[in-house]
Formats: sequence, C-alpha cells, structure tokens
Amino acid sequence: MKFKTIPAHIAVIMDGNGRWAESQGKKRTEGHREGANAIDRLLDVALEYKIPNISLYAFSTENWKRPITEIQAIFGLLVEFIETRLNTIHEKGIRIHHSGARNKLSKTVLTKIDHAMAVTKKNKKLTANFCLNYGGHEEILSNFSRIMAARTAKKESLDKAISPKEFEKYLYTFPLPPVDLLIRTAGEQRISNFLLWQSAYAEMYFTNTLWPDFGRTSLEEALLFFDSRKRKFGGLL
Repeated sequence: MKFKTIPAHIAVIMDGNGRWAESQGKKRTEGHREGANAIDRLLDVALEYKIPNISLYAFSTENWKRPITEIQAIFGLLVEFIETRLNTIHEKGIRIHHSGARNKLSKTVLTKIDHAMAVTKKNKKLTANFCLNYGGHEEILSNFSRIMAARTAKKESLDKAISPKEFEKYLYTFPLPPVDLLIRTAGEQRISNFLLWQSAYAEMYFTNTLWPDFGRTSLEEALLFFDSRKRKFGGLL
C-alpha cells in the first residue's frame, strides 16, 4: 500500500497476550511468546514502510503487580528474544533502545539489554525502543532529578526555568522524536501511563485485534487511519 504520510514515531501498547492464550486454551506464557513473534512481524513491516522509530510497551512499572511466575516468564522471553534475534536484528539495520528505570531489573536482563544496545548503536534503518520497567509518571518525576543533577554538575542555576528542549533531553526516549501515532490492541481505549509527554499530539488508534494476531494488515489499517488525519497541532489549517 502507498501512504501520503508515514509517522516518524509509532508507539504500541501490546495488549491481549493473555486473552489470546486463554481463547486458545493455552497458558498465558504462550500468549507472551506469540506476542514476541508479533514484534518480529511489526519490525519487518516497519522496515518495509521506512518507519524510523517504534516504541513498544514491553513491561510497565505497574506490571510488577502481576503474579511472580508471569513476571519471570515475561523477562525470560525477553532474554530469549535478545539471544535468538539479536544477530538478525543487527543485520537488518535495527537499533535497540531501552526506555525505563533500571532499578528492579535483574543483572541478567540489564546485561542483555546493554549488550543489544551496544551491538546495534550505529544502525540507522529503524530504532526499536523497548519500554521496559517504564511508567510515564515515573519518567516525568525522575526527569527533574536528572536535570537538577546535570545542572549541579555543570554549576548551572537550579532556579532557572526548564525549557521543553532541556526537559526532553533527559527523557528515557531521547533522542527519539515525539510520538505521531499511538496504537493500542485488544479493545482497550486508554494509554495506561505510556509516553505521556511524548504523546501530547499523537493520533490514537484503537483496535480489537489481540496483540499476537497483529500483523501486516493490522499495521496497514493503522497507517491508513493516520494518513486520513488532519494534524493541526493547536493551529488552523
């Protein structure tokens, strides 16, 4: 398909893994495994349409409330995803980025993420931003601490007003651009504390498709929706 406008940054709330598994009579962990396969498909189609940035809500700060067995399974699949796919991801020119707090993440997970980022840091075709242990409220609140620490190190005034440019420099997502299109699967219509600052003018696309079933046609439908929008950013056309 051809589109007049391609979003520079798509954010995806990958919802419905558990419901997909239950509908198939399988364990919830199998839903998360199928969800990883859906990420593969998404990145391939994104490369085809030359979408430069994709942010994936892999694990939120609120997800720690889930059963420990499910949390362990999710992080186990993340480690497996990196181990089995990193070479292919690198060959395709995809850069891995991590957005989220590093506290509470295990040494094993952090080592795998840091390695993936180091290996792919020079790739330019697509940035795959894995939002892991991420929460929009936490990011914004902790951002002030990072700014104050940076100013203190530079011996700059702590009382000077913070500009949007300075604020964005310390976001987890930097240097990714603002979100143009936010997609949420599985029928829910809320953004669940995801990229709150970055999504200020994002177009919101909600679909009933469960994340493991999300594929080429699903993404093309979202891109078609985006292509139909008139983005005014508070002004007049």
